[in-house]
Amino acid sequence: MSSTVGLGVPVPKMLPVTGLWTVPFTAYLLLLSNRVVYQRVKNSQWIGDKLNAEKNTTGDAENPDPLFLEGRCHMNFLENVPLAFILTAIAELNGANRTFLNYAMAALFALRVGHVEVGLRGKGTMASGRPMGLFGTQGFMAGMALYTAYLVKGYWGY
Repeated sequence: MSSTVGLGVPVPKMLPVTGLWTVPFTAYLLLLSNRVVYQRVKNSQWIGDKLNAEKNTTGDAENPDPLFLEGRCHMNFLENVPLAFILTAIAELNGANRTFLNYAMAALFALRVGHVEVGLRGKGTMASGRPMGLFGTQGFMAGMALYTAYLVKGYWGY
């Protein structure tokens, strides 16, 4: 599991788990991005985060502004996933169990998809997927940070 760089020096693949999970996360990010673009094209709204700036529909959970809703789905994903990938990569570089990391990333993917598809886009924008996605993602972040700290405990003399 190595490749050659430059003059044929073998370099191991250092982040195979993190690299693997870029595919589904990127595909879902592209879907979220295209939903925002679809609302912009459909409504000829090329700038701003609401379709009707005069009418504040962002607080109406039963009838949310479609552009604002899709924008929030996109932004919520971008607020959480990059740090999750950084934490996973740091853990992987420090010798984390790759099976555990795969399960953790699968859980995070399910949580982020559930947060949007079952939560924000669900009934009244507050369906069960929203709190599960929020607290599950926070649990992932805290757990992965603690796991990474555990992996490098020898650095501090413990």
